[in-house]
Parts: sequence; structure tokens; C-alpha cells
Amino acid sequence: MRALRILLIFVVILGGLFVLADRLAVGFAEDEAAGKLQANENLAAAPDVSIKGFPFLTQVASGTLDDVEVGIKGYEATAGADGKTIRIDDLTANMKGVEFSGDYSSATAATATGTASITYAELLRTAKSEPTEVAPGVTAQVVGLSDGGNGKIKVAVEATVLGNKLPNPVHVLSSVTAQGDTVKVHADTLPNFGGAAIAEARVRAITDFEQKIDGLPGGIRLDKVQAAKNGVEITVQGSNVRLAG
Repeated sequence: MRALRILLIFVVILGGLFVLADRLAVGFAEDEAAGKLQANENLAAAPDVSIKGFPFLTQVASGTLDDVEVGIKGYEATAGADGKTIRIDDLTANMKGVEFSGDYSSATAATATGTASITYAELLRTAKSEPTEVAPGVTAQVVGLSDGGNGKIKVAVEATVLGNKLPNPVHVLSSVTAQGDTVKVHADTLPNFGGAAIAEARVRAITDFEQKIDGLPGGIRLDKVQAAKNGVEITVQGSNVRLAG
């Protein structure tokens, strides 16, 4: 019995040491991956990297991690060919089947899915910021975006008719969709600017706009968008997503 107790104590100690070594190893790997990703994507701060699954050391031995979660608080994505950027907030991506090199200098995920958000203030920068003539004596511009409920964006349009600014912005509900790498905002109905007769195309030149979102980290791509309380929520996806190297 004494020998059995000693053996059990020895097993427990070994198990505890293995768990400790495993957690130390996963912590080191997470820090290395975060540093590589920060350097690759030129991030202002290191992202949060969490390697799921236990034990980690057996995943290392296989050369593939089952599940890695990456979180980036703020990311400046490319917003077209003119060098502009758009801020993507709270980007969280789940990477599956991550193959990596022994020194963690390169890592590629077989698949990735994730979520992020763009505030209405940030999206508003893509709308026309200067008053534009939509008809003789009538100018208009988008001055606000907000949640319209039921997955719609409320677009506030300010208009001036014959030199007189309308007392209140005109509001229209708009649909938001993703087409390829572009977020598109399209008015469901057109605003009435004091009863002025204006061609639909001229009005839509103000109310409708789009924003390209390119250069997301690791090569993930825009998938879907939906209007929410504080901004547009987006989902992303990708395959052969590069985390490092």
C-alpha cells in the first residue's frame, strides 16, 4: 500500500509538472505569434492570441494547432486605391487547422471565420461631405448615419432649397449589403426635398454610397454586413490565412 501511495503521488507530481510545462509553452507560443502578427500587419499594439485545446504540446508535436483565436482592437484596412483607410474595430477571427514552422516564423490557417464592426461615424466619412447640387437651386449632403432598426441604416440628409436650408434633416431608411470586398448603402425610399422634382439618379448620387474594404489581416475577406445599434457589423472568412511569415 505504501508503494502504491508513493506511485500515485509521483504520478500526480508528474501530471502537475506536465500541465505547468504545457501552459508555459502555450503562453510562449501565443506571445511569439502575437509579435509576428503585429510586425506583419504593422499593428500599433500586439493582438490577443489564444491557442485553444489541451494539451498544447501534443499539437506542437503534430505541427498543427486545432484552433487559434486572434483579437485585434483596431485595424486600419485599405479603403480603396487612393491610399485612404477605414478603421475596423474589435476584429475577432477563429483560425482552424493552423500549420506552423518550428520557430513560429510562419503560420497558416486552413480556414478562418470572424466578426468585426465599423462605427457609423467611420462609415460616414465615405459619404459626400460637401453639399452637392441635385437640381437647380437644390443642394444636399449626408450629415448623419444611425441605426434604423430591423437591420436598416437611418441616413440623415441635409438640404438647401433656393438658398433656404430645410429646418430639419430628411431621414431615409437604407439597406446595407456586401458585394465582394465592398459595403454598399442603398436607400429604400428617396427623400423629398420640399416638394422639388428631382431625378432619382441625382438624389441617389447623395443618398447611396459604397466603401471598399481591402487588405484585411492575413488575407481574410469581407463576407456579410448588417446594420446594428452602434455601427455596421461585419463577418469575415478566408482560407489559407497567413498569421505569420
